[in-house]
Amino acid sequence: MRIDISFLPALAATFMLVFARVGAMMMLLPGFGEANVPVRLRLGIALMLTLIMLPLHRAAYHVDLSSMTAVMVLMVHEIIVGVVLGATARFTLAALSVAGSIIAQQVGLGFVTAVDPTQDQQSVIVANFLTILGIALIFATDTHYLVLAALSDSYTLFSPGELMPSGDVAALATKAFTVAFKIGVQLSAPFIIFGLVFNLGLGMLARMMPQMQVYFVGVPLSILAGFMLLGVVLVAVMGTFLTYFSGVMHQLAPVSGGG
Repeated sequence: MRIDISFLPALAATFMLVFARVGAMMMLLPGFGEANVPVRLRLGIALMLTLIMLPLHRAAYHVDLSSMTAVMVLMVHEIIVGVVLGATARFTLAALSVAGSIIAQQVGLGFVTAVDPTQDQQSVIVANFLTILGIALIFATDTHYLVLAALSDSYTLFSPGELMPSGDVAALATKAFTVAFKIGVQLSAPFIIFGLVFNLGLGMLARMMPQMQVYFVGVPLSILAGFMLLGVVLVAVMGTFLTYFSGVMHQLAPVSGGG
């Protein structure tokens, strides 16, 4: 009995191409691509997703092993697609960082910083809290499945071997960045109003009572009132963020999202 193994080189090349797209996406995904997540765990998840995606989209790849240049070009294309998908999801999470920074400045906690585990750099503590809470809610509400749907549907939006529409990719990146900033400002809108009214009141108090140490009275009161306001609006803020995150993922997964 003879066993035909001539298909193995093409299968191995296809596996590496799928892994390039999945691995590049996993490197940037919220929750999966954080610096404190062990590299072996991220690699294992990427390999598992590759094994799942390979049978579904193997037919989309037309690998010509006679030309290594064509294979390398296809590899670069797959990495770029993965980076675009992962960066889009990462930009949506940045909305919470923007909102947290604005909130911290308005309530007087802008000087309190800590290491952000999602970015491995210093950030205000309110932004860290909202970012970690957002990631936890994404997994708790099974919203991360939309990311996997976007990965599967990316083979419809960005077919392997086809020329990537650079204009569409640039527009997607620009829109993701600008909308994330806009949503961040909208989430922090109650605190912007609070800061404006509170500081206006302190200014009037300082004019009426010049002998009073307004700063030493105002800062603790601002922090206390800010925490109370955060406790009141936190549910609405996170609900709005989850709706926004789901909407972005549905745009990246029109086939699954439409169903």
